[in-house]
Amino acid sequence: MSAASNRSRADKDPAEWLPSDGSYHCTYAATWVGAKLRLDLAVDEAERQAPLGLAEDCPHTTVVYERAVS
Repeated sequence: MSAASNRSRADKDPAEWLPSDGSYHCTYAATWVGAKLRLDLAVDEAERQAPLGLAEDCPHTTVVYERAVS
């Protein structure tokens, strides 16, 4: 990911930002969901719906995570 791309996403969730390269949408969404699950972070309804919508286009993508140790 380029520095400019990283700045444009800042701390936005998949409801607000997706990589310009559409072939990376599934990986990005799975990584984002995995991070939320790993850290047991809350999500609002828009954050919950965005990855669900992407999941329809990502039948071979799996979310992998290990819960963080507190």
